[in-house]
Amino acid sequence: MENELRRLDALSRRGFIEGLAKSCLGVSALPFLSSGAFAAQSTGKAKHVIYLFMQGAMSHLDTFDPKTHPDTKGETKAISTSVSGIKIADTLPNLAKIMNQLAVIRGMTTETGAHEQGQYLMRTSYKQIASTRHPFLGSWLHKMDGKLNPDLPGSVTIGGANRHPRAGFMKAVYSPAPVGNAKNGLENTKPPGYLSESQFDKRQRLINKFERGFRARYQHDEVQSYIDFYREATKLMKSQDLKAFDINEESKETRTAYGENGIGQGCLLARRLVEKRVRFIEVDFGSWDNHRDIFTTIPDKAGQLDKALSTLLKDLKSKGLLNETLVVVGTEFGRTPKINQNAGRDHHPGAFSCVLAGAGIKGGQVWGASDEKGQSVEDGHTSPADLNATIATALGLPIDKEIFSPAGRPFKVAHDGTPIKELLS
Repeated sequence: MENELRRLDALSRRGFIEGLAKSCLGVSALPFLSSGAFAAQSTGKAKHVIYLFMQGAMSHLDTFDPKTHPDTKGETKAISTSVSGIKIADTLPNLAKIMNQLAVIRGMTTETGAHEQGQYLMRTSYKQIASTRHPFLGSWLHKMDGKLNPDLPGSVTIGGANRHPRAGFMKAVYSPAPVGNAKNGLENTKPPGYLSESQFDKRQRLINKFERGFRARYQHDEVQSYIDFYREATKLMKSQDLKAFDINEESKETRTAYGENGIGQGCLLARRLVEKRVRFIEVDFGSWDNHRDIFTTIPDKAGQLDKALSTLLKDLKSKGLLNETLVVVGTEFGRTPKINQNAGRDHHPGAFSCVLAGAGIKGGQVWGASDEKGQSVEDGHTSPADLNATIATALGLPIDKEIFSPAGRPFKVAHDGTPIKELLS
């Protein structure tokens, strides 16, 4: 058996250990907790990140970079904001009122126009390759700077993103906790109904006895990672902080203020998790893949983002959390200036927009510019790695520090990205 286990690849070994422990404990495994150091060492202004990922490629032309050129604008209009000289789309009226808090990057550009590859690049700063799976930014933060709450995961993803890189080549303990639906919270965290508390405790004692011999015989990192996970998972199951995942504890008025939809409830859950010191929360909101009828669908889609994000920033500020929480709006690429025959916009990696707000960021400004049609970047070329380097710098992470994969290859938190210092406070 030992020889067979050693011949398994890393993912297969993880699956074996997970299945074994699951059968002994009777609970489902979510590899997100670490028994490592909990005290953060950050020297940046931001302690937390709420990253709103607009899956499907949000149209920059109909949100944060509207144009007046007749070949581009379609039915979207540009409106004035609270900052003189800066205009955004009329689909975002609430954000226009608080433009002084936002830093819009209009110089985003990338080389890939494929969704999966583009999303991977945005999340990791690296191109997707077969030989290596790279960690997403939340796992880098967890590994390099620790946790602030020992009982909760270091990072959380909300919305069930497909093919998420998660912890990549890092140990399973650095993976985010996945929440498929904000209204359901973190699932599989209760003891099975067929076990009494005493029976569950007995199983824990048995697994602890079993693991000592198993760990001595099969000395793999994956074995230790999952043993650490189950110790932390059982502690989480009894923690009062689990309530942070239950947005039903919020008033109906608050839930309505955010919007009774995926992005709204996701932002509300993210705020609750920041209150409990979770460091990185990604809220996925799709789909922005508007190949047809964009002017029919974009007002509602952008309207949900407008309401959720403006409420989130207001809520964080009222609770004294905005000065330590960095809020990001990202997407994998933009949409074509030319409107296609189906009244939609197609994939366009040449130019797109992202937004930063909150801790470590100077609001009320635009960085970079696209041309008059939104076709290409004219000034302030910004790659996904540059964006991630800016986020990492705001968090105080060492962007030049190398961490080695199990194969011995060196990687950095933002690859070769350069932070945009003009955006940093």
